[in-house]
Amino acid sequence: MAAKIKVRQINIVDEGGTFTAFFKKFSTEKSEFDFEGISALRQLLSNEKARLMHIIKTKSPSSIYKLAKILGRDFKSVSSDIKLLERFGFIEMVAEKTGNRKRLKPILSVGEIQINLKI
Repeated sequence: MAAKIKVRQINIVDEGGTFTAFFKKFSTEKSEFDFEGISALRQLLSNEKARLMHIIKTKSPSSIYKLAKILGRDFKSVSSDIKLLERFGFIEMVAEKTGNRKRLKPILSVGEIQINLKI
């Protein structure tokens, strides 16, 4: 039996000549997030974020540090991107213990993004 693909839905609506984006998070609380306009949505769905999610999916790095090394980016920038993607439910951080150390492994928690535009 195949695993169920988690879907995140983004709804964009015209409100008096400007677009407002709502992100629907599917979980037990079913909350909605209101983006500060379309620019925040662009930032969330940037090419760097897409590349980051692709690397997590295909290479399964064991930590944010290893992810940053694979991407060739500095740790702070990658960590900031991870926090944003985690906030909106695209990525989960799973604690793993190796020896005496504990590290957080990024896991892709969404398989599909649906964007709906209502005019």
